[in-house]
Amino acid sequence: MAKANLTLQLDEEVIRRARIVAAKRGTSVSALVARELAGLVEQDARYEEASRRAREIIARATPRGGRSWARVELHDR
Repeated sequence: MAKANLTLQLDEEVIRRARIVAAKRGTSVSALVARELAGLVEQDARYEEASRRAREIIARATPRGGRSWARVELHDR
C-alpha cells in the first residue's frame, strides 16, 4: 500500500510525551500514530459491518406476537 504524509498540529507537551512513549516502545511517534489510526479505522469498519448485519437481520425478522390492533379498534365510539 502506498504511503502519504500527513501533517498534524499538536500541543508541544503532547509531542514531548509522545516521543517518550515512542522511545520506551522502541518505535517512532509516526509509527505510534499510524498504528493508532489504523486501529481506529479498523474498529470503525467492524462497527459499520456489524450495524449493517443487524439491520439486515431486523429487516428479515418475522413478527412474533406484538400488537396487531389499534386502540380505536377495541372501543366503540
